[in-house]
Amino acid sequence: MFESAEVGHAIDKKTYAKTVPELRESLLEAQWSLHEHGGFPVIVLIAGVEGAGKGETVNTLNAWMDPRHIRTVAFSQPTLEEAQRPRMWRYWQALPKKGQIGILFGSWYTEPIVNRVQRLSKKANLEMEIARINHFEQMLSDEGALILKFWFHITKKEQRKRLRAIDADPKRSWRVTKTDWRQFELWDRYYAISEYTLRNTSTGYAPWIVVEGTDERYRNLTVGTQLRDAILKRLALHKRKAVPAITPPLIEPIDRVTVLKRMDLSQAIPDKQYDKELEHWQDELLRLTRQKGFQDNAVVAAFEGMDAAGKGGAIRRVTGALDARQYQVVPVAAPTDEERAHPYLWRFWRHLPRRGKLTIYDRSWYGRVLVERIEGYCAEADWMRAYAEINEFEQELVESGAVLCKFWLQLSPEEQLRRFKEREGTGFKRFKITQEDWRNRDKWALYQQAAADMIERTSTSIAPWTLVEAEDKNWARIKVLRTLAEAIRKVV
Repeated sequence: MFESAEVGHAIDKKTYAKTVPELRESLLEAQWSLHEHGGFPVIVLIAGVEGAGKGETVNTLNAWMDPRHIRTVAFSQPTLEEAQRPRMWRYWQALPKKGQIGILFGSWYTEPIVNRVQRLSKKANLEMEIARINHFEQMLSDEGALILKFWFHITKKEQRKRLRAIDADPKRSWRVTKTDWRQFELWDRYYAISEYTLRNTSTGYAPWIVVEGTDERYRNLTVGTQLRDAILKRLALHKRKAVPAITPPLIEPIDRVTVLKRMDLSQAIPDKQYDKELEHWQDELLRLTRQKGFQDNAVVAAFEGMDAAGKGGAIRRVTGALDARQYQVVPVAAPTDEERAHPYLWRFWRHLPRRGKLTIYDRSWYGRVLVERIEGYCAEADWMRAYAEINEFEQELVESGAVLCKFWLQLSPEEQLRRFKEREGTGFKRFKITQEDWRNRDKWALYQQAAADMIERTSTSIAPWTLVEAEDKNWARIKVLRTLAEAIRKVV
């Protein structure tokens, strides 16, 4: 895969001087068209061999374009904050918004390749990371992102020459460390593992572009031209009407029986017993979150359910047991303009807790397969693929050490109507009931079917749903507290 980048590509000074002004002008025009009319982000990954001119090329791109609409992020060793979250968290924070170009200097490829080269991981780990990267990049592409991946390559002989030249220059010698020389000694292994990784992650939606880095003029023109042409091509496609994707239908059970219809909503706890159990489970939750072992884990709790099912009341019983410095509650409403400018999972990634903390989502990423599905806020193909994307997201959370609890609160339509009327008649509860709640009630059957499909496709062995019978608020609140406490107990 690297042979074409070892043939000695070069551009003479005269050609370069003649070509650059036109390229800069057309690249800047493409950038402004993207900003004004694009409706999609451009993600540029810069990776490759040390000494191949990656940093110089990044500087050139920033000089050639308007820096106000470029976001350049360089990744090195994870900070303490980054290290205490899932590996992909810091890359999600760096994703550009629609109409913006994001240049990622170093990326999600660095750690898997380096770990395998240095024998810190097995081949199976690399294979798993490759599969995860492909899923991630396909999700970005499906969300509309244009992904350009540049791998800068030079020969082993050329790298030795460059490292020696930099090492001998007093003004630049700080750039070459003992680590760089140790990595050079592993050149052949880096070559083989990098080629294998590139070969297995060069896809139709995110292909690798290998750039020979020996000649500065050649690599600058290559990257600038590829970036310009890719943006213009995508802009032209973006103006056309998209052809709706054809997706297979979801099959409803012939007998129309779902997991929700099988729930026993008659379960209840008397008030006197509830008071005792509430005190017990809140004390237990507080004790567990103060254990030393809790500092090695994060907790993510997602609450979904029918309107008036008691999500807010259950959440308040959880937070009432905790130190306010330990948790944050994220109420999820319609996405803001900033959130709509990113992939739909972005606004949930950004709030993930660090170790020793809890994040509680009052509604969650499942809106894509519930309200967005029912209200037509996204295409069928988008919410259909979301099931797999959500499963991948949740697997990353659990594998990073997070305790993930997902609660669906279910009540009957009769009880929902009673609670709606009670809210309308109570001054301090009136704000909880809106016309949208009544409109959603008319779509009860659609929401029930969507929720049943959601549970069937996303209740996995590592991230199961807890179905909470919420006809009786006492029962629901105790079940939530007990489930959360028991999940935390397993890890502390």
